[in-house]
Amino acid sequence: MTMPRRLRKLALVAHVTSSVGWVGAVAAFLALAVIGVTSQDPATVRGAYLVMEPAAWYVLVPLALAALLTGVVQSLGTPWGLLRHYWVLFKLLINVVATGVLLIYMGTFRSMAHMAADPKADLSAVRNFSPLLHSVLALVVLLLAMILAVYKPRGVTPYGQRKQQAERESRSASSAVSVSQV
Repeated sequence: MTMPRRLRKLALVAHVTSSVGWVGAVAAFLALAVIGVTSQDPATVRGAYLVMEPAAWYVLVPLALAALLTGVVQSLGTPWGLLRHYWVLFKLLINVVATGVLLIYMGTFRSMAHMAADPKADLSAVRNFSPLLHSVLALVVLLLAMILAVYKPRGVTPYGQRKQQAERESRSASSAVSVSQV
């Protein structure tokens, strides 16, 4: 079952907005991570790590969850379906895994913020390469999901093949009925 056209377009706008917003937020976190690792100013380094946790809770997590929710709604309300095409399944898997990693990583953000807030902590202990690595990996994974969405590589799941076959049979049966009525 597909959504009405206007609702489908609204769902698409919501999904694209949240997905692109998530990519942009990860890019901003990458910038913060680079600043945290490279800056020579102790206040700037501490500030970068202090801002990561609340920014993640108020920007990254909501955008990740919104991208996941709107993606599921989008797939269920369009002919693509959630389980019919491999590219949709891969995008779902990417989103679920990336969101799960982010939620698990929130504890690391908390630890880094606590370390950065401690004025006695040595700057070398405050600096952390992990957000840099995670941001780069997140960008790669999210860009892969975007590529899948744009190029939609072929490949129908076994479930999708059964659904296509059932739709063909249904069309054939309805065509036979309409021909016999003439």
